[in-house]
Amino acid sequence: MQIAAEKPSTNTLRAHFNYVIDTGVPLVRYIDWPEMEHQAVLPQFRRHEMTVRDGRPSRHKFDLDTHGFIFVDHPTRVVDFTDELERTRVYDAEVRALIQQHCGAAEVIVFDHTVRVGDEAAQQATGARPPVKSVHNDYTEDSAPKRLRDIVGHEEAQRRMRKRWAIIQVWRPIRGVVMTDPLGICDGRSIPRQGFVLLQRRYKDRTGEIYQISHNPAHEWFYFPRMNRNEALVFKVFDSDTSKTSRFTAHSAFDDPTSPADAPARESIETRTFAFFD
Repeated sequence: MQIAAEKPSTNTLRAHFNYVIDTGVPLVRYIDWPEMEHQAVLPQFRRHEMTVRDGRPSRHKFDLDTHGFIFVDHPTRVVDFTDELERTRVYDAEVRALIQQHCGAAEVIVFDHTVRVGDEAAQQATGARPPVKSVHNDYTEDSAPKRLRDIVGHEEAQRRMRKRWAIIQVWRPIRGVVMTDPLGICDGRSIPRQGFVLLQRRYKDRTGEIYQISHNPAHEWFYFPRMNRNEALVFKVFDSDTSKTSRFTAHSAFDDPTSPADAPARESIETRTFAFFD
């Protein structure tokens, strides 16, 4: 789909993104189930070079329902994002207020945090996960309501699903400035509904699903260079309202060709929430 023409930023770069190859075979990963890994059907990827625009010059034009994401200043009082108690006590309230302010939700429930670190030694020492370098969306038409039921219970989920609801994520650096592996995000208007390839993520106690996304030259990529811990990228990964222009996003970390050779590894946190509307 061709999106409406906008005056492009002069600050663009060319970078490679890993897009899934749609083989027609159902994809399966086993996350914490090593004895079943021999049955995994892992995705195959192909690198495609894409233009990535600096979104900072047009940051105030982005809209969550139109583009699927917004970029905001968001000062935080959190000292240590790896401290679960501090996240619960301080950050959850900050995130709830942020999302209610920018999307008009009547209520927001924070249900998950994931810390990611680009350095392998730090991953092993802290249990953090690496940045995800494949184009994807974190929930599917089926896994989003299933996750809601998992968190709030079947009866409460049925009540909630009578009105519009969404899964909205908040991504931010947690230490220093992001100079490597920035998060790229695609203008939702440029993502055709085809090309969403389902991947099952099987745990011992549950099964989740995400969409891996196949290449389309129409994809319009943005990033926000040199993000710091008082800035946040807010984006939708599911919206029950099918009339909204952007219900999902295509996003991925990518290798920034302008990163200095001695740049520190990225450290970030992504927070997942349910947003409920009246």
